[in-house]
Amino acid sequence: MDRIIRTLPPPSSLSVSVVSFLNAKLNEKEDLEQAPALLSELRTQCHILDQSLSDLNTQLRNYLINHASHSDRTGALLRDIDAKLGDLQSASCSSSPDGGSGKVLGEELPALAKEVARVNTVRTYAETALKLDTLVGDIEDAVSSTVKRTLRREPSTKSSEEMRSVAIRTLKLTEDTLRLVAKTHPQWTRLVSAVDHRVDRSLAILRPQAIADHRSLLTSLGWPPPLSTLNSLGPESKRSTDVQNPLFTMKGDLKQQYCDSFLALCSLQELQRQRKSRQLEGQNREIALHQPLWAIEELVNPISVASQRHFSKWVDKPEYIFALVYKVTRDYVDSMDELLQPLVDEAMLSGYSCREEWISAMVTSLSTYLAKEIFPMNVSQLDEESTSEKHLQARISWLHLIDQMIAFDKRVQSLASHSGILLSLQEDAKLEKLSSFSVFIDRPDWLDLWADIELTDAFDKLKPEIENERSWSTEVRGVAVLYAQEDNKSPAIASAFHQRFSAVIDRCRSLPSIELRSRFLKLAGAPIIHRFLGCLLFRCQEAEGLTALTDNDALMKVAKSVNAARYFESILKEWCEDIFFLEMGLNQDTSTDGNDFGSEESSGNGILYEEIKKLEEFRTGWVEKLSTVVMRGFDVCCRDYLKNKKQWQEKGEEGWMVSQSFVGALDYLQGKMSILEEGLNRVDFVGIWRSLAPGLDKLIFNGILMTNAKFSDGGVERLSNDFSVLFGVFGAWCLRPEGFFPKLSEGLKLLKMGKKQLQNCLAGGEIWLKENGIRHLTAAESEKIAKNRI
Repeated sequence: MDRIIRTLPPPSSLSVSVVSFLNAKLNEKEDLEQAPALLSELRTQCHILDQSLSDLNTQLRNYLINHASHSDRTGALLRDIDAKLGDLQSASCSSSPDGGSGKVLGEELPALAKEVARVNTVRTYAETALKLDTLVGDIEDAVSSTVKRTLRREPSTKSSEEMRSVAIRTLKLTEDTLRLVAKTHPQWTRLVSAVDHRVDRSLAILRPQAIADHRSLLTSLGWPPPLSTLNSLGPESKRSTDVQNPLFTMKGDLKQQYCDSFLALCSLQELQRQRKSRQLEGQNREIALHQPLWAIEELVNPISVASQRHFSKWVDKPEYIFALVYKVTRDYVDSMDELLQPLVDEAMLSGYSCREEWISAMVTSLSTYLAKEIFPMNVSQLDEESTSEKHLQARISWLHLIDQMIAFDKRVQSLASHSGILLSLQEDAKLEKLSSFSVFIDRPDWLDLWADIELTDAFDKLKPEIENERSWSTEVRGVAVLYAQEDNKSPAIASAFHQRFSAVIDRCRSLPSIELRSRFLKLAGAPIIHRFLGCLLFRCQEAEGLTALTDNDALMKVAKSVNAARYFESILKEWCEDIFFLEMGLNQDTSTDGNDFGSEESSGNGILYEEIKKLEEFRTGWVEKLSTVVMRGFDVCCRDYLKNKKQWQEKGEEGWMVSQSFVGALDYLQGKMSILEEGLNRVDFVGIWRSLAPGLDKLIFNGILMTNAKFSDGGVERLSNDFSVLFGVFGAWCLRPEGFFPKLSEGLKLLKMGKKQLQNCLAGGEIWLKENGIRHLTAAESEKIAKNRI
């Protein structure tokens, strides 16, 4: 008898997962010999699943029997309560005035109310447990049915998708019920835990199956798309050969199937988020709740695998790697907004942007490849003992890679900004997702290595500038500084250090977290300032050691160094008012315990407080030295003038408005001050003459007025002329120079008083001095001056 030939069903009637399964198992003609064994295996699995379904039905039947038993017991309790209430009513009606009713109300009624509440709780618990058991049973049935339909040959995937939708809807109802139970009856933890355990088992089957079906669907759509022509992937290319986007070209049932599958994954993720939110109630939930979008990850993963085949050819040309990732990210980002975002919104998956998730997933895949392949290779090249040329080439390759990463992040973040995200105002976690520099988060040793390379490169570029003497003499012109109307007279070397430090700051801004930026700035930025300060100190000490700053060239050398320190200090102070530096300073303050750096004083200038303080100490210290040098020189020049006490009993010299012995000292003072005024910035020059004036006031006051010199009328006039010329030297920088010489001015005022006034001075003491405007001289000093008047 001829064997009955059974025709195969048409391929269009088979589900996508079945077709994918058959293609995997029966790929070649020789595989047909294994068909009987495959059929036997499938029948065995179906038998096992049928047995499992039978067991579940038996378990459900037992649950229903238990529920019926609970219902009978509950009914008996309610009937007993009804009888007791009837007895209570009868007792109340037949009670006598002797207090029998009060006894019933006072003793039996509270106990009865407690029993009613207990029974009501038991009833509520039983109803809730039954409801949850029914829901979980429906979930398990739907999941089991979905798995069976996947393994069997079904005419389409419609039934499987419908059963999955039923399972998801039931899961949502179960989660809503559990949330209500956890809120109203927090003591029912065992019930909630038992339901959670069963739901987790169902989800452990449902989610992988949904992802597997989604991947099969993506394959049938032609995803991942071809990576276009590779000759257009140069870093300067704008658009490559147009490649059709499978997400836009899908139509009909295939599009509907993909949308349903995408929506199912989003619904499952939102359900998982709600479950985590309930389970982590009272804890820091934000970290655990916001996970990458599963459906977007399924789009990115096959692209990442396909891209890495090309990446392995471009390890020496990272610009091609970044160009390819950016091209793919850019070419398909519009479909995320137009097609997939409405599905995410429909699934009520709050807080997710498909554009941001797509870009973030692409950047994450790139960062993973950099961390596994590119950076380890560069580190090994730097660690190898080789010639200096090879080591230099390895450093250049590292810096080139960093340049590419910075350029890539800027372009990617520009794509993300079209969704309305202001990255400058976002938390570090969001910046980390959109930055290829997130590779340094888990590898701080690579960050330290990068900082060392940047610092070495900066020093190499600064070395010619430091050794060029013209860089220390040529002033910086047209530079915007803190004091806009002031010429800092800073040498060009300060601008060179400023540019190098600014370059480090710009590279530091690319890091995605405050901790990384703070660490990098301390390792690569602060040493530049220390090197700058060291160069300034060396030049000043060199000038001081050669001439003790008596030479005009030495004074100018120190003045230029002070100007450079002032310029850099003003720049740093202005920068530290920016939020970028303030955040790093606050982060450092909070991470410092028991340290002066965390005080209010240090937090004022942020992370660069120590560097600013050292620049300020250097500047003020050498300004004080300049003032001291001028003071000592003036003291030497006017030593004969101060020793000549007889001159104050003589008239002034004919043809001279000032004492001849005082002219040299005044000439020295004016000459040095002119040099300092020309070479020093205005602010520090003001500090010099303001500190110099009180010193001269004290020197001359003690050298002339506090000695035993006697003053005649001619001597007083001569002294007045000398003081007027001295005040005139400082008159170029202030309106009332005599105000900076209080002791000389008031001492001269006493000498010019009449005899009667001087007698009143000797008799009146402190009160008379204050009444006559003499506030800077003590009574003893005033008495001595008055007695020296002839």
